[in-house]
Amino acid sequence: MNNPNTAHSAHSNADSDINVGMAFMIVAMLLLPVGDTLAKILTDVMHPVEVGMWRFVSQAIWFVPVGIFMRRYLRGPMLSPIVALSGALMVMCVVALITAFKVMPIATAIAIFFVEPLVLTLLAGLILREKIGPRRLVAIGVGLVGAMLVIRPSFAEFGWPALLPLISAVTYALNMIVLRHASKQRSALTVQFGATIYAAIGMVLLSTVLSLSGGVEFAGPLAGGWAWQVIVAGGALSAVTFVLVAEAFRRAEAGLLAPFQYLEILGATAAGYLVFGDFPDWITWVGIAIILASGIYVFHREREVGRYRPTKTEIENECAR
Repeated sequence: MNNPNTAHSAHSNADSDINVGMAFMIVAMLLLPVGDTLAKILTDVMHPVEVGMWRFVSQAIWFVPVGIFMRRYLRGPMLSPIVALSGALMVMCVVALITAFKVMPIATAIAIFFVEPLVLTLLAGLILREKIGPRRLVAIGVGLVGAMLVIRPSFAEFGWPALLPLISAVTYALNMIVLRHASKQRSALTVQFGATIYAAIGMVLLSTVLSLSGGVEFAGPLAGGWAWQVIVAGGALSAVTFVLVAEAFRRAEAGLLAPFQYLEILGATAAGYLVFGDFPDWITWVGIAIILASGIYVFHREREVGRYRPTKTEIENECAR
C-alpha cells in the first residue's frame, strides 16, 4: 500500500531540488558577465587566444583547492573521451567569444550569443528527449525577443566578427548537452574538473604552436602586474561559475534552465554602463523587462507542473512494487 506522506515528501524533495538548480543557474548567469568584462579588458594587452589560455590555466589551478574542499562530490572517471569533448567545446566557445569582445561592444556580443538558449532547448528535445511544453517554448521565444531588444546587433556594422558569438552560442549549447550526458556516470564537478584540465592543456598546446609559427604574438610578462591579477581573479570566477552551472544542470532539465540564461544580458548591460560607459536606452529597458518576465513565468510554471508531476524515481518505485 502506498504511503501518501512518503509520496508527498518525494514530490517536495523533487520540487526543492529543481528550485535549487534554478537558483544556481541565476547566480551563475549574473556572474558570467563579470568574467566577460575582465576578458575584454585583457584583450587590450593580450591576443584573445592568450587570454583564453590563461583563463583556463588559472581556472584549473583554482580547481585544486575547490577539489580538495569538495572531494566527496568527485565521482566517476575524470579523464575520458566525453570529458575531452566537453573541454574542446569549452575552448571553441571561449576563444570565439573573447575574440568577439575584442572587436565589438560586450553587450552586443552577448546579445548575439543569446540565440543559444533556443538552440539548447531544441537540442534538449532532440537529443535528450526532454519534454518541452508549448508554454515554455513560447516563454523562451518571448525572452529571445526581449534579448534582441536590449542590443540590436548588425552584421552590416561589425562584419564577420558578428558570426563569432553565434559559433560560441552553438558550442556552448552542445557542451551543456554533453555535460548532462556525461554527468550520468560521473558527478558534474568531476566533469568540470576534467574538462577544464583538457581545455587548459589544449590551449597551452595551441598557443605554443601559434607562437612558434609566428602567427600570434604573445604579451607574456610584458602585460603588466595588473593583467596577472585580473587573470587570477578571472580564473577564480570561471571556476565558481562552471561549478554552479554544472550543479544546476544536475538538478533540473536543460529545457527548464534555458530561459534563465537570458539573465546574463542584465549583467552585460550593467558592465557596459559601469565599465565601458554604454548607457541603456528605453528600448533596452523594455527588453530587460521582457526577459525578466519570461524567466519569472517559467519559474512559476515549473513550480505548478512539478507539484503534481511524478519524479522518475517515484515511477520506478511504483513499477517495482
